[in-house]
Amino acid sequence: MDIRLHPSILSADFVNMEAELQLISAADAVHVDVMDNHFVPSLTFGPQMVKRIVEVSPIPLDVHLMIVDADRFAPGYAELGAQSVTFHVEAAANVGKTISAIQSHGSHAGIALKPGTPLEPYLDFFHQADMVLIMTVEPGSGGQAFLHDTMPKVEALRAYLDDHGLTPLVEVDGGITTQTLPIAWSHGANTFVAGSSVFGHGTPAHNIEDLRQSLPPPERNRA
Repeated sequence: MDIRLHPSILSADFVNMEAELQLISAADAVHVDVMDNHFVPSLTFGPQMVKRIVEVSPIPLDVHLMIVDADRFAPGYAELGAQSVTFHVEAAANVGKTISAIQSHGSHAGIALKPGTPLEPYLDFFHQADMVLIMTVEPGSGGQAFLHDTMPKVEALRAYLDDHGLTPLVEVDGGITTQTLPIAWSHGANTFVAGSSVFGHGTPAHNIEDLRQSLPPPERNRA
């Protein structure tokens, strides 16, 4: 599998959202962070905004829910037309049921784990999910530094998936740059959320290409 890049619009210009989305049309998906000021101390988008982004985006939506009561609200984002909806296991009472509910609406279902959340209680759900997101910063705000001590968890996740013949995407989110992407790739990630390194300087399209080129060609097509 080639690397997948999902720029985060948390770092984009919200006033010119449609134009910003056009600037990242070369990416694989747009990462949309939904924060409720309860699960994390920040407030961003809700269903109305996500619905509008679905309507105008040239690429699919990878919605990341950082909200309480994920069991109740996550399926609704799938109904809006997001290609993928990821919720935090720390915010769900019934992880398996919520995965199934998202998938029943035709979306891929992802589960996210904070840096300090262990893998072991959730191993069974890796057999059901379409993506597993390992946070490489504490969730809640953009522009944070990459947490290198999350890499053993990414490596353990990759080992478990490979040992059991499982194929969910392994996504990392937080501090992804041309320097840290190869590190996360080498530990088993294949899907990368990048915000500041795409929108923070220069031209987003060029920055996306720089991220893709941060791996030598023979390494980019790891299964």
